[in-house]
Amino acid sequence: MTDVEVERTIAAAPEKVWALVSDVTRMGEWSPETVGCEWVGDPKEPVIGARFKGRNQSGWRKWSTVCTVVEAAAGKSFVFDVKAGPFDISRWEYAFEPADGGTRVTESWTERRPKLMELMSRPIMGISDRASHNRATMQATLERLAAAAERADA
Repeated sequence: MTDVEVERTIAAAPEKVWALVSDVTRMGEWSPETVGCEWVGDPKEPVIGARFKGRNQSGWRKWSTVCTVVEAAAGKSFVFDVKAGPFDISRWEYAFEPADGGTRVTESWTERRPKLMELMSRPIMGISDRASHNRATMQATLERLAAAAERADA
């Protein structure tokens, strides 16, 4: 079950927007919380099974996660699961659909942390209401993504 879902129409082709999102090394440009990502091992590209490390920050608090791509259909979808150590944390999904004047991008986040870990992460990350926090950062992410995608040089 999706906990948070936001969408925005971006004036660019689905393939272009997908290429920006699936280049995880650029995620720090869009996300207010993710400061950077890097591919781990091979392959170093957005294909099923590829892994990447995400570095995140909220205020002075920092943490990292390991993500695994579970769906990657160019111009259509990009989905990855997030783990911290042995724990499932979340699933992030991006869906891309042709829309009048460009692409409708839907970003979804599904909470997967065990309840105890969810409670423990509040003081670690400094975020008491993860769903509300994610809704705000996801909206900002799509705004920044749109600004980049709608530039001719992106």
